[in-house]
Amino acid sequence: MKNKSMIFTLLALLLGSQSLLKANSNPDSLSLPLKPGQIAVNTDQIVAPIQPTMYGIFFEDINFGADGGLYAELVKNRSFEFDSPMMGWEQPASDRFSMNDKSGFAVPVKYAESGANKNYLNVKVNAASGYRLVNSGFKGMGFKEGLRYDFSVIAKQESGSTTLHVELLDENEKVLATTAIALGGNQWKEYTASLKPSARAMKGKLNIRFEGKSVVDLDVVSLFPSDTWKGRPKGLRADLVQLLADLHPGFLRFPGGCIVEGRTLALRYQWKKTVGNVNDRELLINRWNNEFAHRPAPDYFQTFGLGFFEYFQLSEDIGATPLPILSCGMACQFNTAELVPMDEIDPYVQDALDLIEFANGPVTSTWGKLRSDMGHPAPFNLKFIGVGNEQWGPEYISRYKVFEKAIHSKYPDVQIVSGAGPFPEGEMFEFGWEQLKELNAQIVDEHYYRAPQWFLENANRYDSYDRRGPKIFAGEYAAQSVAIASPDNKNNWDCALGEAAFMTGLERNADVVYMTSYAPLFAHAEGWQWTPDLIWFNNLESYGTPNYYVQKLFANNAGNQLLRITEDGQPVIGQSGLYATATLDEKAKEIVFKIVNASAFEQSFSINVSGKKTLGTKGTMTVLANNNLNAVNSFENPKSIYPTSKEVSFKGKNISLSLVPKSVNVVRVPYKI
Repeated sequence: MKNKSMIFTLLALLLGSQSLLKANSNPDSLSLPLKPGQIAVNTDQIVAPIQPTMYGIFFEDINFGADGGLYAELVKNRSFEFDSPMMGWEQPASDRFSMNDKSGFAVPVKYAESGANKNYLNVKVNAASGYRLVNSGFKGMGFKEGLRYDFSVIAKQESGSTTLHVELLDENEKVLATTAIALGGNQWKEYTASLKPSARAMKGKLNIRFEGKSVVDLDVVSLFPSDTWKGRPKGLRADLVQLLADLHPGFLRFPGGCIVEGRTLALRYQWKKTVGNVNDRELLINRWNNEFAHRPAPDYFQTFGLGFFEYFQLSEDIGATPLPILSCGMACQFNTAELVPMDEIDPYVQDALDLIEFANGPVTSTWGKLRSDMGHPAPFNLKFIGVGNEQWGPEYISRYKVFEKAIHSKYPDVQIVSGAGPFPEGEMFEFGWEQLKELNAQIVDEHYYRAPQWFLENANRYDSYDRRGPKIFAGEYAAQSVAIASPDNKNNWDCALGEAAFMTGLERNADVVYMTSYAPLFAHAEGWQWTPDLIWFNNLESYGTPNYYVQKLFANNAGNQLLRITEDGQPVIGQSGLYATATLDEKAKEIVFKIVNASAFEQSFSINVSGKKTLGTKGTMTVLANNNLNAVNSFENPKSIYPTSKEVSFKGKNISLSLVPKSVNVVRVPYKI
């Protein structure tokens, strides 16, 4: 992610007879449809394996993606640890619930200067009834009718006796559910209760009414829905995880993104503070809280209920290889650009070594034991680790060298992901690549946030990359409908179609491109900072964008062996508006064609299939299409742009296809050896 205005540099790396690419990469500029030439594929000629990590997920806690999103906690500032300890909490004055502000008052108490849980709330109840506390959650709390919600609080009674009436309210403060908890004893104790709302609410509230004159202390006030992913108590939001699982991702990159770096080194993401008991994890203000003037979010904090253990567990749940990214001792270069001196880099390097031990170490090791104590004795099978996010310049290269030597000295089989900076071209990009290639780097992360046209014109980007050099991780990319980081960007079909064309180029170069992921992943409808985003959600609902369905089509139909598909002997990269790849799915025994028709015309043509394999007579064709490039999905119409499938018939080894305009098409043809 970048917070600065940038000029779109449109590159077309033309290769020999592919001089038509730039002219045809904007298919709408064609006055008449061009007839495709001879399209051919030989099923016996394997170009390269498709890596299991080819299509993955990049998660960053931006747009309220974790707290208020994937992490299902409904209470904001549950432990009163925000910089303003009462942020998220209200003490209403006189209303139909409360007599007046003299009925009681709550004051945050700081009892420690450091650590994870420094504050608690001291409540003085001056009347037998009438005092209440209200928490509105993250842009409200979503309640489902009849679903169980689990409430908990840690409390102690200082004097008197108190009954807490815990209530779930709707938008109009109608009580949807209520239960009573009698507090007792002057020692900290956890109290729990469950509630079932009588109706649905999109922007509900948690209301706590106090009965009985008393003094009581509260901490860690929590409310979770019971329908979390896999039913795990205090876990993740199931609908959002399901959308991820449906992508069949090859990897999960976490926790970012720029939050890895932090605005300052003190505010960087430190994985060791995100494991162990959830209540002992030290809160941090989110990197994105005030990054953009158009979307300030001073209440955007990270409680780390979703921490590194949960990321590893999530990766395992959805069948993805974990890819953690760690700070290399450089704060975000778009902010302070603070550096840790090279003679003080050792703790940062040790964090990387300890993380590998946490993920893979035996239960007898220090960090392996912690993993086991958290409920996962078996290793997480970590294979990759990232050093830095999108740093650049000589200072990054110096730090990368130290990390690489230390990691590979102890863990030679762990592959290291390095970075070539935040842009897909330019001086810093070229410097990074030159240095990393010289250092025999394993995987280099490239990022592209550009206009849809750039993606069409760069579908051949990797055709000329050195096959003997580092492999590629296209770690962050998304077409920008207006401009980079513009609040007016849309997840429209124009962007998704351009990305699909570009993705054929990623797949077609599978011998050098090993990993790819769209970014950012999640966005709360009322809490976003950056657009566009792959998945949008509110307090109860979620939907995939057209970009999501492009990702899903490619990931669910990756195949495992790349074939060479050509038009008149050349790769299919924009001639007559077509972009194509072909792969073998050896497990399913099917040939998989992915063909993007970016033109405004219907395209009819045949693919000549040669080789020893015998083709079946029936297959499937899945189409994602829309004639309106400005079309989007929405909460009201989440499947405006949605894939449809049909059975198709074939005769012999000539596969006849007709592709509607502005479409992404996946054709699966069974074969026998």
